[in-house]
Amino acid sequence: MTDQQNQTQDEPQIKVLPKKRIVRKLAVGQEVQGRVKRLTDFGAFIDIGVGTDALMHVSEMSQRRIKSPKEVLKVGQEVTAWIKALDKAHNRISLTMLPPGTRTIRDLEVGEVLTGTVTRITNYGAFVDIGVGYDGMVHVKEMAHGYVKHPSDIVQEGQEVQVEVIKINRRRGQIDLSMKNLLPEPEPEESDEAEIAEVDMVQDEAEEEEDVLSPFELALMKAQQKKSKRKEKKRKKKAWYEEDEEDEIIRRTLELAEGD
Repeated sequence: MTDQQNQTQDEPQIKVLPKKRIVRKLAVGQEVQGRVKRLTDFGAFIDIGVGTDALMHVSEMSQRRIKSPKEVLKVGQEVTAWIKALDKAHNRISLTMLPPGTRTIRDLEVGEVLTGTVTRITNYGAFVDIGVGYDGMVHVKEMAHGYVKHPSDIVQEGQEVQVEVIKINRRRGQIDLSMKNLLPEPEPEESDEAEIAEVDMVQDEAEEEEDVLSPFELALMKAQQKKSKRKEKKRKKKAWYEEDEEDEIIRRTLELAEGD
């Protein structure tokens, strides 16, 4: 046995331990960096360095609706994401590319009041960015009380406006907005009040005239009354005559009986 072999046997054996996995403490809303490992039809699996790949659903890749994750991501791409949900029992992590506080069309509710910026004006209305990835549209009829000739008479591009959500079509990404609903109802002007009062007066007079007969109608009514009276007089006279004639027949009959 050589001296080198004796030295090796005498020295204590050092056991090399495997490197411990560094487990990061995760929390919902936490920002993480990762790399896309695999794409599917419904999302992407991303390595964020915690020993298990996190899943990012296709709906969490953009405010706007996208058909495939390939429209946004590719394998090997480095991404910044946020923890959306943690399932510690099943060791699952859900990610989103939408920063905390970001709203989408899924969060909107009818009747909600928002502040937005006019992005485009057309002949029939104006499009307003309300911060959900889709511009809402204010139809010209929803801009003000009364007639509006053109949307540019009310708003300009870049103008900040308050709007109310009145209709949502999430499948098509359509949002209908109203400015009119947030404006106070206009009070009738004095000229309008006078016109309304005049119309009411004319209507009242017309109703009163319905109860007042014209001279011709009055004469016709009197003639009809006289005719009715004459008919009634003739009827009574005829009845009296018939009654008198009957009495005469009875009288003669009695006289003949007495003569016999």
